[in-house]
Order: sequence, then structure tokens, then C-alpha cells
Amino acid sequence: MSDANTLVLGATGKTGRRVAARLRLRGTPVRSASRTSAVPFDWSEPGGWDAVLRGAEAVYVVPPAVPGPVHEFVSRAEAAGVQRLVLLSGRGSDTWGDTTFGLEMRSAEEAVRGSVLEWTVVRPSNFAQNFDEDLFHAPLLAGELALPAGAVPDPFIDVEDVADVAAKALSEPGLHAGKTYDVTGPRSITFGEATELIARASGRPIAYRQTSTDEYVAALLKEGWGEADAHHVAEMFVLMERGLLAEPTDDVAEVLGRAPRTFEDYVVRVAATGAWRA
Repeated sequence: MSDANTLVLGATGKTGRRVAARLRLRGTPVRSASRTSAVPFDWSEPGGWDAVLRGAEAVYVVPPAVPGPVHEFVSRAEAAGVQRLVLLSGRGSDTWGDTTFGLEMRSAEEAVRGSVLEWTVVRPSNFAQNFDEDLFHAPLLAGELALPAGAVPDPFIDVEDVADVAAKALSEPGLHAGKTYDVTGPRSITFGEATELIARASGRPIAYRQTSTDEYVAALLKEGWGEADAHHVAEMFVLMERGLLAEPTDDVAEVLGRAPRTFEDYVVRVAATGAWRA
């Protein structure tokens, strides 16, 4: 058990809230930071960063949606006496090439790797929880998921595994220093296969349809997305179709000493909650 304070950014988000819970269970004092926390944190308001960093030994960094701010944040962390940074990034970001997708994650990695602090980068593949907590949930409830993704599979990772890896890196000084973990699920499946598994477990007819990138962007705009955000999400699928991120890795097993959770395990758990009922 550690007496050190661990700062968790994005503490109300998909990974942050899970990381914070794991750290507390370990007996680690946690400072959960978000725009609505007792000591608020906002990437667009650097004036409040020092108060959040004060007394922290380790920080879980969930970068903002724009490149740049993490560089200044890391400098502030160094000055505040922080010892360790664990950054959430994206699977295989060094293979993304000239795509505009993920510029903020690549900028954050550059900032963390260039610091004098002990750092670890956790780079997950697409979250399984996107199917019930995020982008794909509403279409599944409506009975059809239409995406610009075809036969190229993805090794979806359960966010619970991402949180396990991040919490372990935050809790074990020295053991994960300078490491980059590209974490994935145990096998790759297509979005069509994922949709079929969800349909079977939920007992509902849910179809998958491959659409074009332009059609997908138009659909997001119709739902009220901003143009920049819609094109950003679509670019992720363009990147995935290159096939460079299709193979699973062994990094979860390397860190946790066990296999990652399967997509079927995720589907069964979520179906039992009724999240995909019409």
C-alpha cells in the first residue's frame, strides 16, 4: 500500500473512473480530477493546474482533444515534484503515418517521453465499451449499426483491462518505467461479428451495414456532430482499414500475468444489464 497521492485526470471518464476505483481498492490515496471535482481541472485553464498537481507523486494523464497542452502540463508536473506519469494514448500511434487522426495523442506521447519523469504509455485498441457507453450504443438500440468498416478485424479491448494495466503501472514504481504497452483483446473480430454477438446475447435483431466514409460523415453531421469531429471519427476507420492494427498483442498478459478479457465476456456482462434493450 502506498501513502503517496495519485492524481487521476479524466476521473469521470471511461478509463479514469475505473482507474481511480482500482487505486482506492489498493489503499492508494487518489485525487480525482475533472471539470466538476472539488479541485477542478480543465485542460483549457492552465491557471488551475498547479493546485491539482500539488502533493501528487503519480499522475494518470488522459490527454485533451487538441495537441499541445500536455507539454506545459508535464513541465508543471516536474516542478510540482511528481515522480511518475502514466499516459493513455492510442494503439500503434507510431504507425499512423500521415493521418490527421490522433494528433493530440501523438503530441502527448512526445511530451511524456521527453520529460525527466518516470513514464509509461498505455496504448489500447478500440474499447469494447464503445458499444454500450459511447458512439455505437444509440445505433445498436435503433437496430442497425452502420460504419465505414468492412472485413478488417479489430482486437477490441475491455476497458476493465485498460484500467487494470494503468493502475498497475501507477502502483509499481520502477517496474514499468520507459515502457509502452499496446494493449488489445485476445482476438480480432470485425464490426459485423461484434454486432452479431451483441444481437445474439441481447435477444434482439440488430444488423450491421458497411457504409462509405462520406455517408458516415453525413450521418454524424445529421446527428448534430460538428464537422471537424465527424471527420476525425471517420478518419479513425480509414486508419483501421489499413490493417496495421488488426493483430492482437500479448501486452496485457505481460503486465497482468493473465489473458485479456474476451469480447464475448464483455457482451455477456453488458447484455445482463439490459443496456441493449430497445
